[in-house]
Amino acid sequence: MPPKFLQLLKNNFALKWAGAHGYGHWQRVLQNGLLLAPRTGANERVVVLFAYLHDLCRVDEYDDPDHGHRSADFASSLNGKYFDLSEEELGLLDHAIRAHADGLTTTEPTIGTCWDADRLDLSRVGILPNVAFLSTQAAKDCISGSAWRV
Repeated sequence: MPPKFLQLLKNNFALKWAGAHGYGHWQRVLQNGLLLAPRTGANERVVVLFAYLHDLCRVDEYDDPDHGHRSADFASSLNGKYFDLSEEELGLLDHAIRAHADGLTTTEPTIGTCWDADRLDLSRVGILPNVAFLSTQAAKDCISGSAWRV
């Protein structure tokens, strides 16, 4: 991640950098997403940006139902300044961030990979991922142990 972009994240993150939704979590979501993407066909540029931006605008570690909307709006404002996504890629990123905490699943590979990458890190807060809330077969294989683990 370019230092200028990382500094932007630090300057705009209201919670503890090392907290449950902070930088360590983003790094694990990134790792999960990049491991899933070759198996799901996800757009890796979107997966990378999702990892760093999906929880950026949280103001509470526990109850913040609007953080996805705030984070998606912030992410959209960065396009053309810190990264250059096509209209299609920006739409995927916007939807993935905006709805990531809504408990949904999807058949769209990039959005599903983003959501699954995040959900595979739920153990950090004492929650084991539930296969019913995973979108991709690759993520389901991870937690079932049938193929590989992230």
